Amino acid sequence: MPLKIYKLDASPPARAVMMLAEFLKLKHEAVDVNLMTGDHLTPEYLKKNPQHTVPLLEDGDFYVADSHAINTYLASKYGGAQSAQLYPTDLQVRATIDSRLYFDISAIAGNSGAIVSALLRGDITSPTKEQTDKLNSAYEILDKFLQKTKFVAADHLTVADISLAASVSSASLLVPIDEKYSKLTAWFNTIQQEDWYKKANVPGLEGYKAFVQSKLK
Repeated sequence: MPLKIYKLDASPPARAVMMLAEFLKLKHEAVDVNLMTGDHLTPEYLKKNPQHTVPLLEDGDFYVADSHAINTYLASKYGGAQSAQLYPTDLQVRATIDSRLYFDISAIAGNSGAIVSALLRGDITSPTKEQTDKLNSAYEILDKFLQKTKFVAADHLTVADISLAASVSSASLLVPIDEKYSKLTAWFNTIQQEDWYKKANVPGLEGYKAFVQSKLK
């Protein structure tokens, strides 16, 4: 049975999974989940993913949600020789990658997601100073990570870079990256040149951008 990836193109976490799938040239079936029409709330989908979120990976009778868990699984099981780069077995390198993934959840995706949720509720029409400060603080920390290594967790690309590429590209539409974060800017410029980024992130990012701009004033 082919892998199935349930996704919404505008979703940053879904784009992270699609970028890794593109990087690995994985054979898979991409299944669009329309949140506006409730595709994620059907009994069939809830049975597979009680969290009713995207992305969701289906591998035979195995299901896993959360883009970070999906990507470490895919890299480990289907990465082949590239697994050694994307999610190495060296415990210290892997721990560093994991820490960057958790940082993404809490600081980049978490803070930008809070802004989007507030925009959706109509609580704000632009990021507040507190929200802006939180993302700028996250950018500063990420810049410091990148002062130590070429990529966010090592001197080579890992799954942490792919997840953060999706989150940073989205967050920067809400709170632009200050040019003083030179290492972060250089890393992001490098990532944006990659074919897997252009093919699997840019189209969905444009949809995300249109949505955000429709809410911002």
